[in-house]
Amino acid sequence: MKNRKVGIIGAGAVGATAAYSLAMMGTCNEIVLFDIAEGIAQGKAIDIAQATHYAPQPTIISAAATPAEVKDCDIVVITAGVPRKGDMTREDLLMINAKIIKSVTEDVMKHSPNAVIISVSNPLDVMTYAIHKITGWKSNRIIGMAGALDGSRMAYQIYKKLGYGAGQTGTLVIGDHGKNMIPLPHKVQVGDVPTTDLLNDDAFEDIIERTKNGGAEIVKYLGTSGYYGPGRAIAHMVEAILNDSKTVISCSVLLNGEYGYSNITVGVPVVLGKNGLEEIIQMTLSTKTKEKFKASVESIQEGIDILEKNTFFDS
Repeated sequence: MKNRKVGIIGAGAVGATAAYSLAMMGTCNEIVLFDIAEGIAQGKAIDIAQATHYAPQPTIISAAATPAEVKDCDIVVITAGVPRKGDMTREDLLMINAKIIKSVTEDVMKHSPNAVIISVSNPLDVMTYAIHKITGWKSNRIIGMAGALDGSRMAYQIYKKLGYGAGQTGTLVIGDHGKNMIPLPHKVQVGDVPTTDLLNDDAFEDIIERTKNGGAEIVKYLGTSGYYGPGRAIAHMVEAILNDSKTVISCSVLLNGEYGYSNITVGVPVVLGKNGLEEIIQMTLSTKTKEKFKASVESIQEGIDILEKNTFFDS
């Protein structure tokens, strides 16, 4: 990708941390931040730009005053949306965020028509599906950031159990980016050693539970959700696409018969490269995992059904 230009829509904690991470790695030539809240993108762009003085490669960091200024990007990361507040139902949150995503996506289509979109807004799998429907683009160009984060949380839990192998541990989590996610710690390795040789069933169960509650644990301490982990996960995906590195990672993508499902976005292992999604990897799932995967797909479908019931896709 010749420009190596990345747009980040939503300059909150996650979007800004993704920008900072990319700038420190020297991955992009240019990063442009946009946020609907006045001054946020501008202030963070200045701060990150000053930090790049000590980065290995120079990166141009700017803030867009309007969505039209987020243009000609190779990749656009969408983190825009609102968190759930006290009396909001799931349906309320879904409809509010879907409307935000629709407006943002239409801007991306207009101003960066050749971009790959990385979807980060929650509920992640449903919003990724909405972006597919709104754009009508080929499915390789729209990827949800799910397993990249959940997988890193699982690897952290495996390290906590073993006390070694940090940075050498597999990161396989499939299913939805929510309560029905399916961490698969028994399917990965630490270095070249299968975890099945290192951990017992009780340890696996504990790792699975702690991974599923990985976000909630951070909220418990901070009062807000994490952003270093998600920001770095986004940067990892951007790097794989810009460098055409054919990286294997779990992402929320549109299935077309894989794993027995079609017309649904759900987390599965994929290959990321210059075209975005290069390939969906088909794993053999145990009967028990297939049942969990079915529950995961059904929970995502419930969200899509809410959008359809509210005629979201009709306009």
